[in-house]
Amino acid sequence: MSGAALFDRAWAAGPPCRVTFLGTGTSHGVPMVGCSCATCRSSDPRDQRWRPSVLVEVADGPRILIDTSTDLRAQALRFGVTRVDAILYTHAHADHVLGLDDVRAFNVAQRRPIACFADAGTVADIRRMFAYAFAPPSPVGGGVPQLAMFPVVGPFSIDPVTIVPVPILHGPRLILGYRIGRFAYLTDCSEIPERSLPLLEDLDVLVLSALRDRPHSTHFSVGQALAAATRIAPRRTLFTHMCHLLPHAATCDRLPEGVDLAHDGLVLDLDRADRGSGRG
Repeated sequence: MSGAALFDRAWAAGPPCRVTFLGTGTSHGVPMVGCSCATCRSSDPRDQRWRPSVLVEVADGPRILIDTSTDLRAQALRFGVTRVDAILYTHAHADHVLGLDDVRAFNVAQRRPIACFADAGTVADIRRMFAYAFAPPSPVGGGVPQLAMFPVVGPFSIDPVTIVPVPILHGPRLILGYRIGRFAYLTDCSEIPERSLPLLEDLDVLVLSALRDRPHSTHFSVGQALAAATRIAPRRTLFTHMCHLLPHAATCDRLPEGVDLAHDGLVLDLDRADRGSGRG
């Protein structure tokens, strides 16, 4: 995909939406099993991180979940997620897909399958990992997840919004981030290809993974994420997919203005007026 060819500035504004961070941790989560470090023992609720996912609620429109993390059931109960109209998948690693079976609850409540969007490789991975959900088909009734899988090959619409897929690298693997209006979500990112940079122009909020301070082969470090944010120049940057080596308060204190760690339960109201104010 050519970023310059696919990105239309008419899509950039988008309708107002609310973004809720359901999880901001790594595949281990924080606290990490068996660890007694200060972050894992912290009483600051912002240091308790479920596996990564966000919910985007479009004003007068759909509720879009990005990834079905391992902790989806607990996230939905804690943050009052009662409806999901579509799911965007970044890739098929366990911490991003293993909550898929809990989609059944939304099927029962909504009495219909849920549209799921991913690159062709991720579609194939999900069909293999959750084969019982696809063959044989069964009526909506709570037994298995009811999903309608759609391969992503370029921008697509979930009325009334256009979703712009953003190819990024997760180590050697090409995966997808997503842009919705002036919000972009790039988790599990170790490099942003040059051709994707035009897709990230004029952002109010950029979400980037920042695993830890030391370099890692498949994730941005804090320094690398800061460098990427400087190049993209959004109005606000939030980091996600942090491990226990990044305590929330101490890390935020040393980040530059306009850059913060996200945390589970953080809510952003995004529209032209507030440019992405946060609460929670």
